[in-house]
Amino acid sequence: MASASSTDVFVYKGVDKKGNKVEGQISTNSSAMAKAQLIKQGIRAKSVRKKPKPLFGGGGKPIKPMDIALFTRQMATMMKAGVPLVQSFEIVADGSENKTLADLIRQIKDDVASGNGFAPSLRKHPKYFDDLFCNLVESGEQSGALETMLDRIATYKEKTEQLKAKIKKALTYPIAVVVVALVVSIILLIKVVPTFAETFSSFGADLPAFTQFVLHLSDLAQAYWLYMIGIIVGTLVGFSKAKQKSPAFAAAIDRISLKLPIVGNIIYQSIMARFGRTLSTTFAAGVPLIDALQSVAGATGNSVYTEAVLKIKDEVSTGTQLNTSLTNSGKFPALLIQMTAIGEESGALDTMLDKVATYYEEAVDNLVDNLTSLLEPLIMSVLGVLVGGMMIAMYLPIFMMGQAV
Repeated sequence: MASASSTDVFVYKGVDKKGNKVEGQISTNSSAMAKAQLIKQGIRAKSVRKKPKPLFGGGGKPIKPMDIALFTRQMATMMKAGVPLVQSFEIVADGSENKTLADLIRQIKDDVASGNGFAPSLRKHPKYFDDLFCNLVESGEQSGALETMLDRIATYKEKTEQLKAKIKKALTYPIAVVVVALVVSIILLIKVVPTFAETFSSFGADLPAFTQFVLHLSDLAQAYWLYMIGIIVGTLVGFSKAKQKSPAFAAAIDRISLKLPIVGNIIYQSIMARFGRTLSTTFAAGVPLIDALQSVAGATGNSVYTEAVLKIKDEVSTGTQLNTSLTNSGKFPALLIQMTAIGEESGALDTMLDKVATYYEEAVDNLVDNLTSLLEPLIMSVLGVLVGGMMIAMYLPIFMMGQAV
C-alpha cells in the first residue's frame, strides 16, 4: 500500500468506453499507476500529468474534524437513499464549499473506483481518518451494512466534536479575556502612565505609595517589554513542544489537569462521555470487546485514563467482566459501572453505554454553562482591579492636591 506521503494527484484527459471525452483527477504514486487505474475504470487516457502544487500552499481552507463528520453524514444519507458509493462521492464533493475537502473526497473516489475498498482508500489519508474510523468502515463493508455503519460513525464524530467544542468554550473565554486585560495593562503602563509621570514630576511633593508602585511598574515595562513578550512566547512554545516530545511531561500535565478546581471536573466528565460514546459505537458495530477497548484507550484524550483502559483490556482478556475491571481500576464513577453491569447482564451493553455517554455529555454542557456564569463577574472584577487600579493610582495625586488646595 502506498504511503500517504508518496501519493500525488494527477490530472488526466481521455475517452470513456462510449467515446465521450472525460477529464478529472486521480490520486496515486506514479503516472503509470494512474494510467493503469484509468484503464480499470474503462478510460483511455490521452494525457496524464502531475498536478502542480500551488506556490504558496494553495488557497483552500484546512479540513477540520467537523468537516469529516459532515462528509460521513452526507455519505450515509446518500447510501441510505440507494445512491451507488462512487456516485455518492462525486455528489458530496460537488456540494462541498471547501475545495481542499472536495479534492480529498475525489482522491478517495478515484481509489475506490479503481478497485480498492473504502477502508483501504481512507487509510491512505491518516491525517483525516484515524484507525478507529477506518476499522469501523471496514467492519461495515465486511458485514454489508456500510450505510448503517457510516450513520453510526457520523453520530459518533458529531457528538465527539460537540463535546470538544464545549470544553474549548469553557477554556477559551476566560483565557481570551485575561490576555486582553494583560495587553491593555501593558499598553497603559508603556503609553499612558509615562504621560502622568511627567505631570507628577512638576508637583514637588511626595506621591502616594500606590502611585509610586505603578510608576515603577511602568519603568520596568518600558525597559523590558520586549523581554517580557519573549519570555511569555518562549514559555508557551516550550510548553507546547515539551508536551509533544516528552510523554512523561504530557502525563504529568494530564494528571494535574484532572485535579484543577472546576475545570478538572469538566475534563473528567468529558473523558467519561468519550469512553461511553466510543465503546458504545465500536461494540454496536460488532467489534470484539478487547479490540473495542483498544480503540477506547486512544480516544480518552488523557494518558491517565489511556493507561487505565489498557489495564482493563488486559483484565477482560483473561475472562474478567467489564464492570468488575472498571471497579478494580478505581478510576470510573459508580453510575458508569452500574450501567455497564446492567448492559452486560441484559445483553444491551451498547445501549447502556450510549445512555451513559448522553448523560455525561449533558453534564459537561451544564458545567460549561455554570462555569461561564461564574467566571463573568470574576473576570469583570479582575479587569476592574487591573485597569481601574492603574487609573486610580494616576488620579490619586491629583485628588490629594485638590483637597490640599
